[in-house]
Amino acid sequence: MRIGPYKLRNNLIVAPMAGVTDRPFRQLCKRMGASMAVSEMVASNSLLYGSEKTRRRANHEGETDPISVQIVGADPGMLARAARHNVDHGAQIIDINMGCPAKKICNVMAGSALLQNEKLVAEIIEAVVGAVDVPVTLKIRTGWDKTSRNAVRIARIAEAAGIQALAIHGRTRACAYTGEAEYDTIAAVKASVSIPVVANGDITTPEKARFVLQHTGADALMIGRAAQGRPWLFREIEHFLNTGEHQPAPETAEIRRVLAGHVEELYNFYGEHTGLRVARKHISWYTKGLAGSAQFRYQMNQLESTAGQMAAVDDFFEQQAQHGARLHYIERLAA
Repeated sequence: MRIGPYKLRNNLIVAPMAGVTDRPFRQLCKRMGASMAVSEMVASNSLLYGSEKTRRRANHEGETDPISVQIVGADPGMLARAARHNVDHGAQIIDINMGCPAKKICNVMAGSALLQNEKLVAEIIEAVVGAVDVPVTLKIRTGWDKTSRNAVRIARIAEAAGIQALAIHGRTRACAYTGEAEYDTIAAVKASVSIPVVANGDITTPEKARFVLQHTGADALMIGRAAQGRPWLFREIEHFLNTGEHQPAPETAEIRRVLAGHVEELYNFYGEHTGLRVARKHISWYTKGLAGSAQFRYQMNQLESTAGQMAAVDDFFEQQAQHGARLHYIERLAA
């Protein structure tokens, strides 16, 4: 898998997720086997460049290459300026968001709402590609709704306008995250263009990863929600694709070690007040499926200090160790 001058070491990519794929999470997933991680979407509105939130989203200090930054908006000129701004601040790949289904994004005709206006799609891509000298990629859905699936036309527009790789979530905007991903549509997109195509949606296990690659013919996989609290999924998929064999489920001692390191990075990145709150959801994801985790998560979410939060985590995993508990994937995935 190659994007411009960047040859990825494997075909596993972390999907951009607002509020999740910050620098600590991207770095962790890369250490756990992902070859690339796309940033949270960065607003193209130049008035936001100075905000603390935007600066954090565009913070790539110490991150391994390639650094991919996703921008979102609906104005070609503003998106072009946002692309240049991010390249000037270290972005090596610019990704355009035309897949976000959130109402607040679609209500300003950005994200997946752009799929309704193919002329504007072309104008945006041409403006961004012309503004920077780094590869530009695109993230889309299969269409606005089931009556207007136009992913194949959008893919051809994107290729003609200079997009160097296309990621497609196999659902329409109307579907949000419900129903099954449309792998047939992804296969049709792959057959219609010569640029690399990345399949996204419902890739939760090594077996599912192999199936999606075989069914769609995609060049790579993009994994999002399934990696929340489970960043080792990337190494498990890579191992399975290479050998056909499964790695053992991680011991609770490793889960504890990975969680503790991740949370510490969140504290350092956000500061104690915000880091505590961001860590809550990650701790919940890591511990889901372990014995007594529901009660633990409820109590942990009441804590107001990082010291108290980490002490609660330590106590919880001490209890797990005493019971010889292991992580059970079936329980986690069924939940």
